[in-house]
Amino acid sequence: MKRKRQNRGFVALISAIIISAVLLIVAVSNGLVSFYSRFNMLDSELKERSNAAADACADTAIAQLAQAIDPSGMTRTLNSIDQCRIGIVSGTTQKMFKVQATSSDRAVTDLQIIVDANDFSVVSWQEIPNF
Repeated sequence: MKRKRQNRGFVALISAIIISAVLLIVAVSNGLVSFYSRFNMLDSELKERSNAAADACADTAIAQLAQAIDPSGMTRTLNSIDQCRIGIVSGTTQKMFKVQATSSDRAVTDLQIIVDANDFSVVSWQEIPNF
């Protein structure tokens, strides 16, 4: 008497399901990696833009100090997504002020600059965590 096999093809079916699941996971993870790397590159570019805007704004403030103009509270819109503002200038022999530049409200650069009031040379130029 011949016995009927009821589990015929079970191993092949389970193997195909497992291989399909692994391939699906690999494809989804590769897609997410490329998706998130685009946003990382965008954030990096926006940070570079805000850093350049802060540098330009600080240079403008130093030039205005050299012309005996107080740049305190000045806000500048550089283009459609970049803008900067200058904090209050304090000090007599050394002028200290802060600059905040934003690029599309996602990347922010805050600088604290100290300038010698006699020759307007930069004593300190550093990025700070808060404006």
